[in-house]
Amino acid sequence: MATISFTFFTAILLFSLCNESFALNSIRPSESINSSDGTTLVSNGESFELGFFTPGNSTNRYVGIWYKNIPVQTVVWVANRCSPINDSSGLLMINDTGNLVLLNHNKSVVWSTNSSKEAKKPIVELLDSGNLVLRDEEDGNSENYLWQSFDYPCDNNMPEMKIGQDLRTGFERRLSAWKSWDNPCPGDFTYGIELNAKIHSFPEPMIRRGKVKFYRTGPWIGLRFSGSPDLRPNPVFDYEFVSNDEEVYYTYHLKNKSVISRIVMNQTTLSRQRLTWMEAEQSWKTYNSVPRDYCDNYGLCGANGKCIINENPVCQCLDGFTPKYQEKWSLMDWSGGCVRNVPLSCEDKASDGFVKYSSLKLPDAEHSWVNASMNLKECRAICLSNCTCMAYSNSDIRGDGSGCAMWFSDLLDIRQFSSSGQDLYIRMPASELEKAKSNRTVKRAVIAVAVVIGVVCGMVLVGCYICRRRKITEETERNLMASRNEGQEDDLELPLFSLPTIINATNCFSFNNKLGEGGFGPVYKGMLEGRQEIAVKRLSMCSGQGVNEFMNEVKLIAKLQHRNLVKLFGCCIQGEEKLLVYEYMPNRSLDFFIFDVKQGKILEWSTRFQIICGIARGLLYLHHDSRLRIIHRDLKASNVLLDKEMNPKISDFGLARMFGGDQIEGNTSRVVGTYGYMAPEYAFDGLFSIKSDVFSFGILVLEIISGKRSRGFHYENHGVTLIGHAWTFLKEGRALELIDARLVESDENLPEVLRCIHVGLLCVQQRPVDRPNMSTVVLMLGGESSLPQPKPPGYFMETDCKLEGDHSSSKPQSSSTCDISISVLEPR
Repeated sequence: MATISFTFFTAILLFSLCNESFALNSIRPSESINSSDGTTLVSNGESFELGFFTPGNSTNRYVGIWYKNIPVQTVVWVANRCSPINDSSGLLMINDTGNLVLLNHNKSVVWSTNSSKEAKKPIVELLDSGNLVLRDEEDGNSENYLWQSFDYPCDNNMPEMKIGQDLRTGFERRLSAWKSWDNPCPGDFTYGIELNAKIHSFPEPMIRRGKVKFYRTGPWIGLRFSGSPDLRPNPVFDYEFVSNDEEVYYTYHLKNKSVISRIVMNQTTLSRQRLTWMEAEQSWKTYNSVPRDYCDNYGLCGANGKCIINENPVCQCLDGFTPKYQEKWSLMDWSGGCVRNVPLSCEDKASDGFVKYSSLKLPDAEHSWVNASMNLKECRAICLSNCTCMAYSNSDIRGDGSGCAMWFSDLLDIRQFSSSGQDLYIRMPASELEKAKSNRTVKRAVIAVAVVIGVVCGMVLVGCYICRRRKITEETERNLMASRNEGQEDDLELPLFSLPTIINATNCFSFNNKLGEGGFGPVYKGMLEGRQEIAVKRLSMCSGQGVNEFMNEVKLIAKLQHRNLVKLFGCCIQGEEKLLVYEYMPNRSLDFFIFDVKQGKILEWSTRFQIICGIARGLLYLHHDSRLRIIHRDLKASNVLLDKEMNPKISDFGLARMFGGDQIEGNTSRVVGTYGYMAPEYAFDGLFSIKSDVFSFGILVLEIISGKRSRGFHYENHGVTLIGHAWTFLKEGRALELIDARLVESDENLPEVLRCIHVGLLCVQQRPVDRPNMSTVVLMLGGESSLPQPKPPGYFMETDCKLEGDHSSSKPQSSSTCDISISVLEPR
């Protein structure tokens, strides 16, 4: 009886082991991890786990490391990044040479640690830092690694990991983003520490996109990188930069081991982000991201230019320099940079001097030279004696400043901060030094006079200021109230927000709060004091749209009330700032879902149909039910926002036009809108009407059903557009082939899908008179009656029409050319 019980217990135990995955705490030559049985390797503290995984929609299998206790699988390292296994036969084990190897179904080596040092008793362990290590178990020092994954980072910079170079061997540790969200093979977005070929030079971290420089932190100046004034001591992590004759690297250490924080390269957003896990919210939060703003774009202002983010324009030439190509500079093309007003002369170098600039990100260190033992006075003398030396600075700002850095070429990628930057001394000929001295004298005199006037007339100035502000406020209100045409009410009842309120709500227009950017400018998420979430649209200084479009949007949307139109809470006009405050849409815009491989799966047919009907009802309100007839003129997927229930709301009325009475069409000499959505009569002849909005709606319907962009569809389909493709399928009885492959629907929904395709094609017919009104469209979508056969659509084939962005004419153009101001298709 005892024997039977023991056998029964053993059988149950074996059955349990065979049907559940289990974890190892190390791998020895007699152990392995198999792709088919779910075995994993777990660190002693259960912080990290290693095993086989399949990313996203891929069917490939990879060996990776992820956080053990985070419910959202977050992979931080991948072994076989570009060598996936296509089935469940993968085997991870230690081979005869003591290396960790990954084998496929025919026992071929897919990946290996490839260590040149052979261990007597090899063992593989996953540490609580996330570092996978191979060592000799007989070695008394457990930190003598024969190989470690931290030497071969992927897209994540983990705590304790070194990013940099071993100068003795030339070995480099560099981050590289995944090629896409479901393909861990390295993309072209990389981050590492770069050195000039010269022995004495500034090493500095650099992000590249392919071979092109994308962003740099500025060189290390003792306490931080010169272009990272926000890198300061903080309660989350300590950081360290080491540069000597043997190695150069950057690393950081978490102060609190319970905090989970990492740095990741993101190919999708083209940014390097610091992410911290928020347990309460069960999500990763971005606390720092670079590039931070426009001025972080590498070399934006060209040679000898500086970028000041709060100026308009942001690029300015350094003192003593003028734009190399003035015409291009005036058009905000700064790539040509700046040249000296007076060229330097080697023969007259004794009369040269230096102009001091403060609070700068130091220039690109590629053509620099550094001597840590020199002081600033010696640095100046050496630079002055060499006629090719363009500038000098301290190489270390600790204490009173020490070390000497010199530049021997054009000064590139400089930006100016409001504080905490570095001093730079730029070489100038004597004539320019006199101008600089004269300018300083004038500035001092102006300041002195201002102080005297302030003391004598302080109260008067304060009174004048108050009156002036009151006048500006009254003028602003009059501008907003002057929105009425015949029949409009005087009072728009639109709240005016103060600029400090908006700045506080958006965390000073933080890059981390940025939701996207369109033709108008960037859009930021914000939070008002009452916990009201908002979206703030900020008129860009470089925007193709401007004050007229801003006022147009305020006037048009202020009194529009419909569940399928985005709600405007208010606006702010103060100085150069022009801001619109909207309700926040947590699910972003429609294009984020229908054109994305992963997000598209979320949109089942019922949700897509709800969105189609919602957009139709919103347009019906604009065309027929609002007090004035409104033609949107820029209806597209990125201008349809989605609330938390995925209800669509039409947004962005900057290009809209309104009519009174029975007027239903208009004419313009400057066509504005987005290629791929514009009706033919509008694109070619400047004629717009409610039927041009109907055409755009038809495009949207076909995009929602197919999951394909109208714009660019012809490139992959031999010149046939999405419209032409859909019409051909309908005529040949193959309309089902147009449906997005991600839609898995039951048969009862197919008639509804086919009906929507039919309605979409009726909306995109060539002649406006053939297209239905939106009132008819709404009835068609909700009814079951038979529909008329659509006539051939506009843009059946891609034409040779030349699109000239931001070009206007005094009269509408013929159909042989297009005079169009194009809005870029970007997420808002």
